[in-house]
Formats: sequence, structure tokens, C-alpha cells
Amino acid sequence: MSSFRTLDDLGDITGKVALVRVDLNLPMQEGRASDVTRAEAVKPTILELADKGAKVLLLAHFGRPKGQRHSTMSTSMVQGDVERVLDREIMFIPEVMGPVVEQSIGILRDGDIGLLDNVRFWPGEEANDPEFAKGIAAHGDFYVNDAFSAAHRAHASTEGLAHRLPAYAGRAMEAELKALDAALGNPEAPVAAIVGGAKVSTKLDVLHNLVGKVEHLVIGGGMANTFLAAKGVDVGKSLCEHDLADTANRIMDEADHAGCTVHLPYDVVVAKEFSANPPSLRTSNVHEVAKDEMILDIGPLAVEALGDVLKTCRTLVWNGPLGAFETEPFDAATVSLAKTAAALTQDGSLISVAGGGDTVAALAHAGVKDDFTFVSTAGGAFLEWMEGKDLPGVAALTA
Repeated sequence: MSSFRTLDDLGDITGKVALVRVDLNLPMQEGRASDVTRAEAVKPTILELADKGAKVLLLAHFGRPKGQRHSTMSTSMVQGDVERVLDREIMFIPEVMGPVVEQSIGILRDGDIGLLDNVRFWPGEEANDPEFAKGIAAHGDFYVNDAFSAAHRAHASTEGLAHRLPAYAGRAMEAELKALDAALGNPEAPVAAIVGGAKVSTKLDVLHNLVGKVEHLVIGGGMANTFLAAKGVDVGKSLCEHDLADTANRIMDEADHAGCTVHLPYDVVVAKEFSANPPSLRTSNVHEVAKDEMILDIGPLAVEALGDVLKTCRTLVWNGPLGAFETEPFDAATVSLAKTAAALTQDGSLISVAGGGDTVAALAHAGVKDDFTFVSTAGGAFLEWMEGKDLPGVAALTA
């Protein structure tokens, strides 16, 4: 991974203006954030800069206003939630550049924090308009990106500003980049990857990238059904993309040539209907799934075998559940393997990095989210990283 500057590379910043890109796109319920995880993630960076005497201006988006002002999508909606997380007062600034911002900077004292309005209110943000980036940059002395979750977007506040001001990675961004480098950039081998989810079509680039980088590729969820069907297994009524059989076979051929072992389940949990604890629930060999049954989870023998595989590995990358984990008992495989990975991590024998919305929810459901080496809350950015793509917001920090 290319080197990037961090907050450790900053000199005396007393009285200087820090433009800090953060992710404050918090889920709201009845006018208040229902989850402040994203605000918690950027707290260390914001407070470190403020405590060192900088005037901190927060840049963030909120919702999808598509270049137009909407009162319900103003970042003022999350001001109170962010203040509670930081335990500091914040000045709300209803612009991102111009006289109002300049006047507000004049009012802020060293160590104060300002929250600019939704940067996506301006069309220049998503267009990565150089003049728009120049207008924002005029107010800052340096730029900090602490929003990995938005780093796959080449927007003015995520990429453009990094070329106009001295640019640094915030603490959350720094932790994310170091964890991802340890997982796939420069990992300790052998490496295992678990890729689950409903459809192969959404993870094609991920699978093509991983087969050349890992020793073990575990495929779960509805995706596994497509691979099983490609091998001639009758998967009954299971969710399956039969039209991608040739693609699945190509991925397995690529894995063979790269020395990567693809792990598919040989026993599965099936039912005739998808509901909690259905009466038709049973465990079956994959070759004995009836025409009116659907595969909803990996079976216990397969989970035990996968646990043994993880015990031989030094690094694990995980994206996507193994079964329909939201509904019991189809969470069993995901919970069991997550606990195995967590125990190996805590023993110091495994570096475990996981990411993606469903994955984070599944690990939290298993009670092991805090026991992994690193869990990324970024969705699209984490997936694009697994695809091997350059992320504009990261590349701009390393340029």
C-alpha cells in the first residue's frame, strides 16, 4: 500500500482551519439518530484536532438531495446527535463556502468545531467540479479525510480537496487502511475469504479478484446455490442464478489455476417455506435436496469443516452471511463460524477483517463484532476494495 500522511505528520496547528470530511449520514428516527456509530468513528479525529487548537470545520453529506437544498436533509438535523457524541458544542454553518463561512471562521475560537451544511446541496460536489473544490479549499489550511465509507466516490469533498490542500488521513481512515492492507494488501498467509450474500451477480468482481489473492475461498448464502447448480447439483426451489452457471464454472477454473481452494457446503439446512423454524426444516446432503425444498443455510458438518480450515489460516476477510441469518434457525452457520473466527482472533492466531452492512449486523447478532481484528462499517467502499479497485478518496491521499 502506498504511504499516506496521518495526523502524526501535522506540526503546530493552533489557529489553523482544518477541513475534515466525515460521514455523518446517520439513520434517523423521529428526528433523532437511531445509530451514532458513524459519529463515534470520527470522534477521535475531531477531538484531537480541536484539542491541538485547530478550528475544525466538518464536511459531510446527509441523504441524496441531488444538488438541491432540502430542509429535511440539512446536516443541522444531526447537529444535536454529534454534539452528544463529542460532548462539545458545535456551530452550525448553513453554507460550505463564501462570506458566511468566512464570517463563521472569524467567530470560532481555537479548538472550536463548526458543522457545514450538506455538501451535496451543491451540484459541484458529486460532479467533482474543480471550481467548487477551490471555493471550499479557500477556507482551509489543511484537509483531513476521515470518511472511508465515501472514499469510493470521486467527489469534491472526498477527492478534489485533497489535491488543493495538504491532505491527511484521519484516525478512522488510518485504521481502516492499515487493516485492509493487513487483510489483502500485504497479508500473512494462508489467507481465507468468506463471501456470502444472495446473488453472485453482485459479487462477480469480488470473486474474480479474490481467487488470485487467497488460498481458501468460502462461498455461502444464496451465492453458494448458484455454484452448486453449476456443478450439477439440483438445488430445488433455492434462490439461484442458473444463468450464471458458466460464470461460476469460470471462477472455479480460475481458482484451480491460482491454487485457491473453493469451499462449497456438502450438507445444508433446507425447508419447504422460508419462515422461522418451519415444520419442514431438516438437514440434508446437498445431493438430496427435494424439488420442493430450498437451501437456507450451510449445514453443521460443513461449518465444522470450515472451522478447521480457519484454524490453518493466518488471515481472514469476511463479507456476507452464510445463510438467511435474519431468520432463526438459519443464522446457525454464520453465528457458529463467526464465533470460531473470533476465538482464533482473540487467541492471536488469526487476523480477521470483516465489512459490509449485512456482515456487521451478522457479527453483532453473533455477539462477536468487537472480537474481530477490524470490522468496517463501510458498505460500497469496502466492496470496491474487495474488488481490487482503486478508491479515489484513498488514492488522493497517497498521490
